[in-house]
Order: sequence, then C-alpha cells, then structure tokens
Amino acid sequence: MYLITGASGGLAQTAAELLLESVPADQVILTTRAPGKLQAFADRGVHVRYADFAAPDSLESAFAGAQRMLLVSTAQVGSRIGFHRNAIEAARRAGVQYLAYTSIVGAGTEGNDAVVCVEHRATEAMLRESGLRWNALRDSQYAEAVAYFVAPGAVAMGQMVGAWGEGTVGFVAREDCAATAVGALLGRGEDNRAYEVTGPEELTYRQVCAMVSEISGADVGYVPISDEEQYAAFDAMGVPREYQNDMSSSPIPWNSDDMVSFSRAIRVGHMSSLSDTVLTLAGRTPRSMRSVLEEAAATWPPAGAALQAAAADSVAEAAL
Repeated sequence: MYLITGASGGLAQTAAELLLESVPADQVILTTRAPGKLQAFADRGVHVRYADFAAPDSLESAFAGAQRMLLVSTAQVGSRIGFHRNAIEAARRAGVQYLAYTSIVGAGTEGNDAVVCVEHRATEAMLRESGLRWNALRDSQYAEAVAYFVAPGAVAMGQMVGAWGEGTVGFVAREDCAATAVGALLGRGEDNRAYEVTGPEELTYRQVCAMVSEISGADVGYVPISDEEQYAAFDAMGVPREYQNDMSSSPIPWNSDDMVSFSRAIRVGHMSSLSDTVLTLAGRTPRSMRSVLEEAAATWPPAGAALQAAAADSVAEAAL
C-alpha cells in the first residue's frame, strides 16, 4: 500500500490525485490532522486516517499496512525536525519499507545556513540513518510562490524589492513537484539518493521581474536590498524575527530569520540548481516560470494600484 502524509495540503492532495491515476483507491492511505477535509477521497475508497506529527502515539497505527510512504515536509519552522523524527521513527516501527521525503534545493550544501535548508538537511540525515530505503526530493522554490505572492505586490507598487541579488533559482511548478514525488513513490527512481527537482531553466529575480513587467504591462523595476534592509521592512510590518508557536499576530506566517536567510542563500548561489528530475521521475516536461506567471496574471491588481491608492490618500488628507 502507498501512503501520503499531510494530505490536506495542496502538494499532497495533488500527489494523491496523481497517484490514484496509477493505483486502486483501496491501495492508498492518506493521513491528516483533519480527516473531514478528505471525505471526498474516503468516498472513493481511499483509506483516510488521522495522524498528527506532534502526537507520536497517533502515527504508528496511521501508517500501519503501508509499504511505500511519501513524507510531505511540514511548514512549522522550529518544530520541523522533531516532527519529522516522529514520522520517520513511526514509519520504521510500522513496517514501512521505503520513504520519499520532500526536501529543498540547497539542503545538500553544508555551508548553506538558510533556516529551511538546515532543518531539511537534518531530516535527510535521519533518513539515511533510519534503515529504510529512501529518496530525498529537493524541490526548488515554487514558481507559484512568486507568481501569486511576490508578483501582485510588485505590479501594484511598480517595484520588486528583495535581497535575492543576482542569484539564480530553477523555479519549479508545484504540480511538477507532486508528479515527481508520485514517480518516486511508484519506484521510478534509484533508492537511497537525493534528487534535485527544478524547472527547465535557472533565472534571477531580476529576470523574473522583467517577465512580470512584460506580462502585466506595468513598469516594474527590480530593487535589490540588503539583509538589514529586508529585516527592517519585516520589523516594520510586525513580523517576528524568530519563530513563535503562535504566529497569528504576524501578517505573514513565516518569521523573518527564515525569509531573510532564504533570500541570502539565493543571493550567494546556494539555491542554484538545474536538473532533469521532473522528466526522469514524472515523465513530463516541467512547466516554465513564464507559463506560471501568465496563468497567475489574471489575479494581479491593476498596474500601480498601490501607488494610486497612496496618491488618493494624500489628496484626501490635504483636503482636511
């Protein structure tokens, strides 16, 4: 049987749908902290089970019967390593034979001190020592993260501001990552090795900014800033520097140490990678950054929307 963890999340649900194209529903186990969200899968005959990495006692029974498992990494900075240790140990006790893990590009570089890479590197070390057959799938940065979160603000403000410098990234579509993970789960890869999962080309953020400008029709300038300037911007927004158990008061669900160290890793070249893994494991040509941007463009605000709003506010204040 095949098992996918964190199946309420976007990547895991996409992977589940792709897996069901190849294996019967009764051979698939999906685990989640919110089984009710996966009722549609249960109705199709998929085994939906409760599992919480923060509650180790829930895991072994949730994993029972699975031979091949996809461990989708958690998003909880600061807790990620412990949660992953709980999952790997429970998988071993439950008799899982093979485990694929969604890691990140840059995790294999010892000098890379980006918070996210340090945590994924630690998880990969646990995998190597687990006695399980394994693959680490080192996903590059999602193209959608730029297309749906960075680009809209850049179009509205007429600037793409960040500390990425001129470092390159092999931006990859999330669905390509999901398809690659399913390929590994189905045994298309070579056991006990890491695969870097990238899109078809490496790009700088400056090049991406030019694409956003062209696609949107807006005059979007690229503005490189320092780590200190990026910290100051996040401080002004009320984003905590270190991870907190309760991030509800932050306008962004990530702490600034995580985001700034990630930008720095891009700038110094630690996130630069290009591979044919999507074609090898998923049997498909990866989507380009441009295609993801073009698809997302319908969700972007009108060019200069934020600047227009600021100007209107200034006029209103002057009239008081």
